[in-house]
Amino acid sequence: MNYLVAVLSDRIQAEAADLALEKEGINGTILGRGYKSADEFGLIDPKEEAKKQVKLMAIWLVPFGFFSGFTFSLITGLDTFAWAGEIGNHVIGGILGAGSGAMGSVFVGGGVGLFEGGGDALPYRNRLDAGKYLIVVQGSETLTRQATRILRQFDPENIQGYAAVTK
Repeated sequence: MNYLVAVLSDRIQAEAADLALEKEGINGTILGRGYKSADEFGLIDPKEEAKKQVKLMAIWLVPFGFFSGFTFSLITGLDTFAWAGEIGNHVIGGILGAGSGAMGSVFVGGGVGLFEGGGDALPYRNRLDAGKYLIVVQGSETLTRQATRILRQFDPENIQGYAAVTK
């Protein structure tokens, strides 16, 4: 399955482009105010996906980090915090290990995407938030090429094709 996404500046232009596609027998989907939202269409929010992945990684890495920190302190016999006593040192080692596990879940789980953003979904969401409209055409490569020719007539701000990867 191939996708074509065109960004148009206003509603009138988006409706005219959609009408031109329909005349050629191509079904397009308009995203924007008064039409489908990004969530309704299924345009994933990279920040939400990153949060889910970080939480999933933290479920495993925080307890593992605690166990590792506790075990490291126990094996080495370090007396880093004399005021805490022997058991207290091991517990503090476990807490520090759990903290390391939490940091690992952010970095390995994709938490950097919470701050950086990623993929093309975020720029498209930002354009929708700015009042722009998207037209998305799904279909074969031939269909998306034909749709590209039609949509170029409307001078879109951006037009991008994607090929879905099947696993």
